[in-house]
Amino acid sequence: MEPEEIKQKKRSRGIYLLPNLFTTAALFAGFYAILAAVNGKYEIASVAIFVAMLMDGLDGRVARMTKTQSAFGAEYDSLSDMVSFGLAPALVVYIWALSDLGKLGWLAAFIYTATAALRLARFNTQLTNTDKKYFQGLPSPSAAAIMAGGGWLGVDYGMDGNTLGWPAAIITTLTGLLMVSNFRYHSFKEIDFQGKVPFIALVVVVIVLAIVQTHPPTVLFLLFLAYAISGPVLTLVQLRKHREQRITSERRGDGP
Repeated sequence: MEPEEIKQKKRSRGIYLLPNLFTTAALFAGFYAILAAVNGKYEIASVAIFVAMLMDGLDGRVARMTKTQSAFGAEYDSLSDMVSFGLAPALVVYIWALSDLGKLGWLAAFIYTATAALRLARFNTQLTNTDKKYFQGLPSPSAAAIMAGGGWLGVDYGMDGNTLGWPAAIITTLTGLLMVSNFRYHSFKEIDFQGKVPFIALVVVVIVLAIVQTHPPTVLFLLFLAYAISGPVLTLVQLRKHREQRITSERRGDGP
């Protein structure tokens, strides 16, 4: 019989199939978004980025629920995120609205791509040192949703992307900078999908889905834009609370 250590090493050479299938689906959706944009199908490209977001959210949840997390899966997921949420949104917006701006257009697209890479690198190096309830900087999937939602909204209303070059460049640049900012964003990781929830929670989910269905591009764009704004607001509120607590403690220290 083989020693137990050798058996464990042989088993560790494989990879978990289920979560990596979702990661591959997310990667494919991001790649397809680029192809669709190159062929002028901007609405399909935007939808593909949202599909990549859905697959990316599922791979981590599935890995945790089935206890199939691995170092390979984490690295593969990060590379997939770079393509789907770093490169694809920048290229889609560049082809649709930024190309006529010349150097300023590709510079805005590059800033977004570079900051997405920096955001992912920082996230990977701080996995064990950060509060799980919050993200530092805007998550790259949410940033991609703003870019894709804006493009989808413009196409849905029949707007010519070339006439929206400057607004698109500003949104692209600001969204990229939010990813590498120190603003704190709720991660919603404290939600337990395996445990029981009140009945009203299911009602809320149904209502949210119904609202999204009324006009997906508008609702999704405004939803993720509000989430992007929530970071600076949350950070300022927390700083204010800390300042008030410090002032209160200092006053108590001055007393008899």
